[in-house]
Amino acid sequence: MTAADVTPDDLLKLDNQVCFALVTAARNVVAIYRPILDPLGLTHPQYLVMLALWERSPRSLRDLAHELALEPATLSPLIKRLEAQGLVTKGRRETDERVLDVRLTDTGVALREEALNVPRRVMESVGTDPASLLALRDALTPFAGARETHITAG
Repeated sequence: MTAADVTPDDLLKLDNQVCFALVTAARNVVAIYRPILDPLGLTHPQYLVMLALWERSPRSLRDLAHELALEPATLSPLIKRLEAQGLVTKGRRETDERVLDVRLTDTGVALREEALNVPRRVMESVGTDPASLLALRDALTPFAGARETHITAG
């Protein structure tokens, strides 16, 4: 279908809605990750927290929330569960007690090794490759914004 072929009625068809495709894809992505992350003892949101911490630890709760486009109040329960699993610790920064730092434990660092297979398994489950995933990510960038909009878990 070309732009010239699009009628006003076409614009209102559910199957033509980007928002519907994104919401459906987001739900399906979480479902794809679930059986892959279960053996690691992680939910998808916890996995995202761990990815950020594997890049840099310690991090302030505020920095981590910004990186993940979450409100600190939404992130706190995730951190609490990861702490209960022995993957992270949290504590006040010595130089500024107003800052709550989240830090990987040795167990959390070691879990990274097991997680190295997650992207490969996801690609296998959907029949794609790294180049295609990067292209998809880049295509979604206009919809993701500049991470200034924080999303709270529903």
